[in-house]
Amino acid sequence: MAEHKFILVELVNGFFRWVSGLVGLTVEPGREIIPSYIVMAAAATLIIIVFFKLTVKNLHLFPSRMQHFLEMVYRFFQSLVDDVIGPEGRSYIPALGTLGLFIAVSNLIGLLPEMESPTANWHTTFGCALFIVIYYHSRGVKKHGFFGYLKKSFLGPVWWLSWLFLPIEIVQHFISRPLSLTMRLFGNIFAEDLVIIIIASLVPFVAPIPMMAMAIFTSLLQSFIFVMLSTIYLAGAAAEEH
Repeated sequence: MAEHKFILVELVNGFFRWVSGLVGLTVEPGREIIPSYIVMAAAATLIIIVFFKLTVKNLHLFPSRMQHFLEMVYRFFQSLVDDVIGPEGRSYIPALGTLGLFIAVSNLIGLLPEMESPTANWHTTFGCALFIVIYYHSRGVKKHGFFGYLKKSFLGPVWWLSWLFLPIEIVQHFISRPLSLTMRLFGNIFAEDLVIIIIASLVPFVAPIPMMAMAIFTSLLQSFIFVMLSTIYLAGAAAEEH
């Protein structure tokens, strides 16, 4: 059975095939120049940008319902950071908030007709995991200095055990954590979308509705788990050594 082609993906790739033809490049008909997960990730990003552009330009002293909703979202991230890191961690809210909103929208976008979740592809979730790993290491180096951060996070509590701690910490920071973040999010969203597709193919219209309602909750839950773990990693990188 042929793989289903999403309309948005076909439109984007059709445009790029047309542009390729104008410059004399031959592209095989039906071939995806831009992979579907990149198209959908770009769509999720565009949704977030347009949403905030339309809502934050009309802020008032007495908030509207949408402004009140945005303030609730900000307070959620602020409360999370305050609880895990402390008030000094509020400078991380822009990065964590952007990442969390992108993952939440990417998870939910697959519930719309002719759309798929970019987070149902491991390339997208690996990109999110790689970003947070690079980000928390960079924050740690900025706060403690390169050698101070190396000693604090990789060499263990005493120098004579550094030969043991160094390989363990390298595996944890650069293999275990990225792999865990990548596969947890990818596996849950891929399985969720697959179950909905199977149910819809067997009993369309009514039967998928309960599963889709549950998918809204699990999509938000998975984005929360990703952000929570990211916040914990940031707390460990930025914590003062005692």
